[in-house]
Amino acid sequence: MNAPKMYLGSNIRFLRTRLKKSQDEMAALLDIKRSTLNSYENGVAITPPLDLLMKISNYFRFSIDTIVRTDLSKVSDESVNDIEKGFTKDIEGKNLRVLYSTVDSNGRDNIELVPVKSKAGYTAGYRDPEYISSLPTFQLPFLLKDRKYRAFQLDGDSMLPIPDKAYVVGEYMQNLNNFKDGSAYIIATVDDGVVFKVVYNQIRKRKKLLLRSLNPAYEPFDIEIGQVLEAWKFVNYFSTEIPDYYSELTKLKHDFKSMSARLAEMGV
Repeated sequence: MNAPKMYLGSNIRFLRTRLKKSQDEMAALLDIKRSTLNSYENGVAITPPLDLLMKISNYFRFSIDTIVRTDLSKVSDESVNDIEKGFTKDIEGKNLRVLYSTVDSNGRDNIELVPVKSKAGYTAGYRDPEYISSLPTFQLPFLLKDRKYRAFQLDGDSMLPIPDKAYVVGEYMQNLNNFKDGSAYIIATVDDGVVFKVVYNQIRKRKKLLLRSLNPAYEPFDIEIGQVLEAWKFVNYFSTEIPDYYSELTKLKHDFKSMSARLAEMGV
């Protein structure tokens, strides 16, 4: 059986040229020597180490499988643009996404916990086995055994009545088309880090998601689907605080008092 043809070198050159980067600039971005980059582009060296493949994949926003197996020079410009924006058939999870995980002594998947102090590095380390292995882990026996879960600590009050510093548990999403309007998700994004929001799926019409906070003090905002690195559907949360179900009533009372004070100052 003939080995499948590899297009890594020609694809690196194609994508680099498309971005109008010199070999020196590209090598600096990938933290390698220009001669090393040149050897890959010209087929002298064929297989880079995994960490370099991941750097290349992350920089160009193409899956490793696509960069290695697809001749991008023969793909339409429109399709390349869509792939760069993240709007590809891989949104459906037809190509396996690499999800690093840890297991306990019995071989069961752990629930890794991403505390606030580690959350800032999550979007850089979510594909790094060493980073994932450094996270604390736990088990929840009432969750389904054939699903993958991860927990994230909140930082802020945008999802009140779920309080600041609560831990939210999410189920991993393989197919990014499956966002359900009005459901909550933990989403790892390129520019906004890890966010926990109520999502409205506008992928088909606008190639975007609309994200809304439960706290009405925060305005909704859009993100391009290409910004999404990973998504977890909310399933549970844990907190040492009792949610304030009367927060809206408290706000109304505060607003009424403020209005009464202003009217008194005006002599009304």
